[in-house]
Amino acid sequence: MLKIETLRAYVTVARSGNLSDAAEVLGRTPSALSMMLKQLEAHLGEPLFETDRKNRLTALGAFVLEQAEQEVQHFDTTVRAIEGYARAVYGRVRIATVPSVAGTIIPQVFSRYINDFGEVDIEVRDMDSNSIRHELSRNRIDIGIATKGEHDAGLHSELLLSDEFGVICAPDHPLARQAGPVSWAELAGHRLIANSLSAGIEAAAARDLHAQALLTAQNLTSIFGMLRANIGITLLPEMATSAAAAGELVFRPLADVTARREIHLLRKADSTLSPAARLLEERIKETVANLQVGSEAVLAAARLSDASRKMP
Repeated sequence: MLKIETLRAYVTVARSGNLSDAAEVLGRTPSALSMMLKQLEAHLGEPLFETDRKNRLTALGAFVLEQAEQEVQHFDTTVRAIEGYARAVYGRVRIATVPSVAGTIIPQVFSRYINDFGEVDIEVRDMDSNSIRHELSRNRIDIGIATKGEHDAGLHSELLLSDEFGVICAPDHPLARQAGPVSWAELAGHRLIANSLSAGIEAAAARDLHAQALLTAQNLTSIFGMLRANIGITLLPEMATSAAAAGELVFRPLADVTARREIHLLRKADSTLSPAARLLEERIKETVANLQVGSEAVLAAARLSDASRKMP
């Protein structure tokens, strides 16, 4: 049975025109190459060279050279692709993340590590947490960055970061004229624009506020538009505000320090990530650690990004 090493040896000898030069290219001895060629000719039952000098091919030799070159090239390409995929040089990664992380953390990841991914095709989508978990369950994405849900069976979860909730309002809103944390009692009498994130706050006072809310919006663009129009106030994590509000709204932290959002790295529990996806997951965690998420460092980065967008 023909082996790729035999075909490679034949191609090198045929192109070199002699055993000595071919042996130097392949790192083999001339006698070893001569033995391989004799075995090849014996297998085919016909000579490949017109003379022992190996500088003239028979008709069969020319045909074998053409076919062998194609096979060797295909084999080398396949090996490079396999090894490149294993080293995360090639491949495809689909990641979905909540908008606040898409606008703050993900740009930092690629700014630091984009050269690590060679020719990897990376697709980034931003969507809400429920949609991210749905896409993971359908194998439509490889990595999700979202809040955990009540029914996350089948998903592997790892805490990535957390940030505090606060009150967001227009600059001319009464709450914007004060400083310091805001108590739940201070929110009484103000129109609350409820949203899916704030609905997850477990404090009893927060649940009471949401039970009385008559206005609900899920899209951040809609929420911020209503806030700028001074229709009411809302409750959002500070990272979400820093990433999307572009400094046009006022954020005041809640006095209730237990009101925090936790964001997790999610993936299917019963499947193994590709090398490229695994590398991207590690780079995301490294970036979060370097930015000291949970401290002012990440939020400062978000504010700097907002400020840069406003510069002429």
